Amino acid sequence: MGKDGNAYHNSAMRANPRKYNDKRLVKRRLVELFEVIFLCLIYYFVWMYFYRPEAGSSFLGRGKYVLMLVYGILAAGAINMNEGFRFGYLKISEVIISQSVSLIICNIITYLQLCLMENRMLSTTGMLALTVADIAIASVYVFMCSAIYHKTRRPYNMLMIYGNENGEALKKKMDSRGDRYHVSEMMAYDEPMDKILHRIDEFDGVIVSDIPAEQRNDILKYCYEKEIRIYVTPKISDVIESGGEEINLFDTPLIMVDGISMTLGNRIAKRTIDLALSFLALVVLSPVFIITALAVKLCDGGPVFFRQKRVTMDGREFDILKFRSMIVDAEKDNTPHPAEDGDPRITKVGKFIRACRLDELPQLLNIIRGDMSIVGPRPERVENVKEYTEQIAEFPMRLKVRGGLTGYAQVYGKYNTTPLDKLKLDLMYIENYSVMLDIRLMLMTVRVLFSKEATEGFENKSEDDKE
Repeated sequence: MGKDGNAYHNSAMRANPRKYNDKRLVKRRLVELFEVIFLCLIYYFVWMYFYRPEAGSSFLGRGKYVLMLVYGILAAGAINMNEGFRFGYLKISEVIISQSVSLIICNIITYLQLCLMENRMLSTTGMLALTVADIAIASVYVFMCSAIYHKTRRPYNMLMIYGNENGEALKKKMDSRGDRYHVSEMMAYDEPMDKILHRIDEFDGVIVSDIPAEQRNDILKYCYEKEIRIYVTPKISDVIESGGEEINLFDTPLIMVDGISMTLGNRIAKRTIDLALSFLALVVLSPVFIITALAVKLCDGGPVFFRQKRVTMDGREFDILKFRSMIVDAEKDNTPHPAEDGDPRITKVGKFIRACRLDELPQLLNIIRGDMSIVGPRPERVENVKEYTEQIAEFPMRLKVRGGLTGYAQVYGKYNTTPLDKLKLDLMYIENYSVMLDIRLMLMTVRVLFSKEATEGFENKSEDDKE
């Protein structure tokens, strides 16, 4: 988009931010609706060709339209939960992977639904054809929408106000998404407030990074009044407060924070899901489990499993299990050495199982045993916990729940995410826990594993996978 287009969008946003955002939201919802309609039409043709001849009379008339509606709702919900509608926000490959995973799950559920309605197993040919067509159409649609988004959308012109840290690290991250953000000016928080507020009016948005509460509140209230978007790096207390319960004491609003991360019902539901999915995964993946164990054993005759002390809920230590991917006694001096690309300590089998994430499979046994959960803060080494606690006194707060096979920090973090940011991400998970959040993170983990751009946190196993 040229300079004139940028100027038009700048003026439109500043003149009436609410109207500008409403139009943008309506356009995005229409784009999502059109895709769901396309998916429903594909489902209709598959239904008519593959399943109509076998269907009962109740689904030959209006019933088929009910099935289309149910399919559309299910597909939209699954894609939305897995962030598959975030055109322009995520990279194209990430959106395609998110939508593909969501549609596969949606089609499996739909197939089981049809089998239950017919009270017998139906042919899978139709659903396989539907899945292939869905993914093909979704991929083309994502490419088109992303191309249009980047062609017609200009990045937000941002002002960064920084505090004790100079903000360069955050600015670098923002600049890496030049399609969305352009930090054109930086100001220190200790400049006169009148000057700061005057400058804010000239930008599309403000980034507030690590400044004292008094100045932050002044800027926040000013931006709220002017309807200017503001991005704030939260302090740990902000994250904790975000999970508080709203209470009205007569006419006085209160936010109650009790430090109890999960209710009894949530703990029971989470443990039930952990056991059910872990047992199911072990049964389904048992051939892979056995073949991998044999391959590790036959490679060099050493032990199949690698054990390492980690810290889980309430500071309890346990032995995390993995398939051994390095030579025996890779750390004879008991000093952790991060595994790097081309590390000679990694065996031939180890290279393969690391690339396919098969080395993590034995942690299903840790989950069944109660050491870990499927979703939760990644359990750290004992040494790391001590080191991070010396740097950040609040670090043990993440130990209010069991460590997880995947988690908030694994989905949204990178390999070089700082311990403080990891702590904030883990606390966001703990304070906003729900069963639906767990399901969402499980789905998003699949995207992370298959997306090269998103797997930076997994490529260099410098913290979680030292042997």
